[in-house]
Amino acid sequence: MQQTLSEEKKSGGSVTTVEPRDPKTAKIAEALPVYSKIYDDSRDPFSDAIAAIALAGHSSKNVLIEIGGNWCTWCHKMDAFLEQNPDIYKALHDNFVLLKVNVSDSNENAEFMAGLPPVLGYPHMYVSTGQGKVILSKDTAEFLEDGNYSKQAWMTFIQRWQSQNNDANISLQAKKNAEQSSETNKTAQPVNQEMD
Repeated sequence: MQQTLSEEKKSGGSVTTVEPRDPKTAKIAEALPVYSKIYDDSRDPFSDAIAAIALAGHSSKNVLIEIGGNWCTWCHKMDAFLEQNPDIYKALHDNFVLLKVNVSDSNENAEFMAGLPPVLGYPHMYVSTGQGKVILSKDTAEFLEDGNYSKQAWMTFIQRWQSQNNDANISLQAKKNAEQSSETNKTAQPVNQEMD
């Protein structure tokens, strides 16, 4: 399966749009908001996030925030992988509102990024509830198997982080955070030893 790439100039920046050729993915892509389709350095990520959260809230979905840019080879590889796997593409868009946020030399979106946990590499993803609570920071390298994106890893991710599992995922994350905090406190406390 192939896809068509077209470039547009917007506000001095470059925008790459992807037009899927697979009829299943093309139909889904046609209905997506612009912020779900492209990295655009001229877009306001705050406005897009408000729109994505509102849509997610009304449709009982989570928001999948994808951080990257047109310069990012792995971002293009991930997009191509998703579009070439219609079952995964459909499951992703059935369960998430995708929000692509550009980070590039021309626009780092530093103010927006300051409100999120640190990025480990690109593309990087966050899962937010339909109420705007970030519940996961995800390095997309975890989806790789032998240098390629794994169908199984993607389907497991989609099934686990869909909105119907938010309560369980939030509880699990809180438990992990408490355990990490407890471990940090144990190692940070001074050891009192008596000297003879």
